[in-house]
Amino acid sequence: GDPVTKNRYGIPSPYEHNNTRRTTALLASGDNYASISMCPIHEQEGIITPNGLFFNRSHGGVAHVDPKSYRLMIHGLLEKPLVLTLDELKRYPSVTRIHFVECPANGGPEWRGPQFNSIQFAKGMMSQAEWTGVMIKDIIADLGLKKEALWMLAEGCDNSEMGRTVPVEKVLDDAMVVYAQNGEALRPEQGYPVRLMLPGWEGNLQVKWLKRLEFSKDPFYAKEETAKYTVLTPSGKAIQHFYPLEVNSIITSPCPEKPWTDLKKGDLVEIQGLAWSGQGTIKNVDITFDGGNTWREVSLKGLVLPKAWTRFSYMYRYEGKPLLLASRAVDDSGHIQPTIDQETAVVGVEAVYHRNSICTWEVTDKGVVNNVHVRS
Repeated sequence: GDPVTKNRYGIPSPYEHNNTRRTTALLASGDNYASISMCPIHEQEGIITPNGLFFNRSHGGVAHVDPKSYRLMIHGLLEKPLVLTLDELKRYPSVTRIHFVECPANGGPEWRGPQFNSIQFAKGMMSQAEWTGVMIKDIIADLGLKKEALWMLAEGCDNSEMGRTVPVEKVLDDAMVVYAQNGEALRPEQGYPVRLMLPGWEGNLQVKWLKRLEFSKDPFYAKEETAKYTVLTPSGKAIQHFYPLEVNSIITSPCPEKPWTDLKKGDLVEIQGLAWSGQGTIKNVDITFDGGNTWREVSLKGLVLPKAWTRFSYMYRYEGKPLLLASRAVDDSGHIQPTIDQETAVVGVEAVYHRNSICTWEVTDKGVVNNVHVRS
């Protein structure tokens, strides 16, 4: 056999060739290069996404930052502004948390109808990891945050100088600056050496290659929170500053990439999926086999954590009959995942962001799985 030193950083088995991130030209930028790669959530076990499979979204390409020259500036409405090196940042008390990160446009192309007969392209703009870093409230505890400071600008050092404004309430709650992911330093595409972590909130807010935190009285209205990441409602009014990601779920097996075409009548098969909420902890998940006419509660598996993916499971005796298979999640704040009609009644079909309506798979009598929309 091969010596243990053949690969000093382990790589997957060559037989696992389907377990990769993927891109689509539909989401390419102006130079025809994709600006986002999707996570193969249907191939994932458990709730932790390996770093090499974590979805990636960038607005100005991947920045390459020398950790020796890295600096984090913290300034604005503070009595004592501060500039930290990476080593100085790591001297603060560290914390480790498990949270998902989801692009607010996850599922966004499908407001008018199914666009991808693929779970990876339809729902793969999300992943979950164990994050290690420092609570921002611990850093600014001695810096004299002024009473009039209501907002914080987070700015990255990528080519777009990605910037987003965050309410101070969130900063003083659970906001982190993180430098490690799943036990190792952040990968370059995930913001090496430091990124912002806002548990449960839009992935776009979780600025990578973080270089600056500025506290202010008013929002900064950066480009990405005016030109993008807003929703125009049917009334003509735009929704801004809507940050937490709503309760959501998806059945990961079966799905278009993992059909039931090899099953025989009478086979016992496990239906699996993921549920998550940026507004709390998953309380329960129901599934339907008939497009929402009837529902039955399923089991939650493994860790059930706040603002994190939760796995669910149901053992099913395959009958070879057509199904309309879907899941519906509820969190501990009382939020219930809406139907498509309930969601579009509020925000219409011109939205891109925060789509969390029920996702349905059509399972044919041959076990083929298709992405469909069920309207009530």
